[in-house]
Amino acid sequence: MLIAALTVPALQLLAGAFLPAQAAEAALSSSDNTLLLISAAMVLLMTPGLAFFYGGFVKGRNVLNTMAMSFVMMGIATLVWASFGFSLAFADGGVAQAVVGNPFTFALLERLPEVWDGLAVPGLTFALFQGMFAIITPALISGALVERISFRFWCLFTPIWLLLVYSPLAHMVWGGGFLGKDLDFAGGTVVHISSGVSALVLAGLIGARRQWPKAIRPPHDVTQILLGTGLLWFGWFGFNGGSQLAVGGAEIPFTTTHVAAAAGLVAWSLVETWRDGKPTAVGLATGAVAGLVGVTPAAGFVTIGSAMAIGAITAVLCAASVQLKVKLRFDDSLDTYAVHGVGGTAGALLTGVFANAELISSHPAGQVLAEQGRGALVLGQLQAVLVAYGLAAIGTLLIAGVLRGLGVQFRVSETAENLGVDVAEHGEEAYAERVGSPQLF
Repeated sequence: MLIAALTVPALQLLAGAFLPAQAAEAALSSSDNTLLLISAAMVLLMTPGLAFFYGGFVKGRNVLNTMAMSFVMMGIATLVWASFGFSLAFADGGVAQAVVGNPFTFALLERLPEVWDGLAVPGLTFALFQGMFAIITPALISGALVERISFRFWCLFTPIWLLLVYSPLAHMVWGGGFLGKDLDFAGGTVVHISSGVSALVLAGLIGARRQWPKAIRPPHDVTQILLGTGLLWFGWFGFNGGSQLAVGGAEIPFTTTHVAAAAGLVAWSLVETWRDGKPTAVGLATGAVAGLVGVTPAAGFVTIGSAMAIGAITAVLCAASVQLKVKLRFDDSLDTYAVHGVGGTAGALLTGVFANAELISSHPAGQVLAEQGRGALVLGQLQAVLVAYGLAAIGTLLIAGVLRGLGVQFRVSETAENLGVDVAEHGEEAYAERVGSPQLF
């Protein structure tokens, strides 16, 4: 009765009053926003998962320090990202747009758009989601340096690395930079290659653990490794699946992620069975992680069968890389480069090989494939890989060189390394009641 009583002009005036609200509702998607917020929480969980994964490998007297190097990133990286990192990665860089954004545009996450350009989510949601990647990426580096690096050096190196290496690389690939035409769905180059190469460089600079490999011991807690793997696998659904940045089509990266992990797990186990006669639980875990690393740049760009192939191929290559590291007697302690560097490289190149034309049709790489063919697409992927290698290696060398030049202790003392880094660096023990246990020490 009320509506019937309204005149046409009154109805038009009433409709006009609601147009701004309707426009905002049309621009934002509650389901997309929910996906990214949940995915952000899942990706954050990967960092404690990584801490358990790495912590299980080391000696019991070093487990707290190893885990702390991951956990501390939830503090340091968050503050760096919120302060200037996100702006460096995703703001318009003006004349420097090809390589980096303006650090002040979104400083302290201010002046973010209500709706992020090209998406249907608030700018703050997008910034939060991307920030979780900035947390785990430097944490990955620590695996090559455990049981000997100074915690103080680590806490000074990583924030600078985030600003000078990670954020510019993220901008080049995802923020409108010159690598935007190449395929990296969730961080094959930005996350895994950058961390893997930086780990390789730092491991070379710091040198091997004392008495390594003569005093090498098996992991002190394999159950911890398996727990960490489970958390990583779960969180990777948010890592890759959330990188769809919308609910529509997210079923593809969610599924390819799972299938690739499964293929990596099986492939690594088969390699161990062929080589040693039986698979190990550590091999199961490492193979799954290798498969996840390999599919990261491809997750939303390939079919399920291709994801299976990528996971298996990456796991085999990573397993071979681990064996090569042992033969070369290079102490990449927890195989950070062997899994993340090699796996990220393999995944990036295989993304070019297996990318589905229909799935990349809306990406600039789709035009490259259509007009120049598969070879040009793979060459573009190789270009992105080389840029990531160069930036990570040079940036890491410069940052480490400056910090060491300023007198920052790079490596713990021989006494601390022999007695345990936990007590020397943190004044704590993980297993105080089991001091002297040969299994742990």
